[in-house]
Amino acid sequence: MLVVSTREFRQNQKNYLDQIDSGMELLLQRGHNKYKILPITEDDTVISEEYILMPDEDLARAITMSELLVGVKEDLRAIFKKEKK
Repeated sequence: MLVVSTREFRQNQKNYLDQIDSGMELLLQRGHNKYKILPITEDDTVISEEYILMPDEDLARAITMSELLVGVKEDLRAIFKKEKK
C-alpha cells in the first residue's frame, strides 16, 4: 500500500492510476484525512443494465418538454391569479 499527497497524485496521476489497475492499493493523504483509491466494477455502479429500459408505447404517448413547459406556465399563472384576489 502506498500513501501519497494529493499534490503528488495530481502530478503523476496516470502513473498512479496504472499502478492501481495492476492491483496496488493507494491512499491519498489530504491534511489529516486519507482516501483510498480503487477501481470500481460493474457491481459498484448505481444503475445496472437491467434497469435501463428500451423505449416503448408509454414513451411514445408521453408529452414533450415543450408541452410540459406550456402546461406548467399556465398552472403558475392560475396560481398567481388566485393569490392576487
